[in-house]
Amino acid sequence: MKNKKVMICDDDHDNLNISEFLLEFEGYIVIKEIDSTNLINKINENNPDILLVDMWMPVLCGGGIIKIIRVDSKNKELPIIAFSASYESDKAAIEAGENHYISKPFNIDDFTKLISKLVS
Repeated sequence: MKNKKVMICDDDHDNLNISEFLLEFEGYIVIKEIDSTNLINKINENNPDILLVDMWMPVLCGGGIIKIIRVDSKNKELPIIAFSASYESDKAAIEAGENHYISKPFNIDDFTKLISKLVS
């Protein structure tokens, strides 16, 4: 997946670093953001091919981010994978407009295959 950019937003440093390691190993360019309030600007600056977003973050939650993206004419088609360890986050993610939801912890092979499918 050379030159495909994956943006990850999670308020947990360990989750960001592990995801970055896994995805860079697969050949992706990884852009990380820990502060959800910076995410929309970072998306506009970097034009990622896919967004991975945690559903439960301080200040601006993943569902709120997804809703903002879905009404933005420039980014509304951006593939989004929402993830969380919280029970029933999948319902909030679906209502917000994500393309797919993954529960934490997730299977690494399923995770990378799903990303590959959504960016190709």
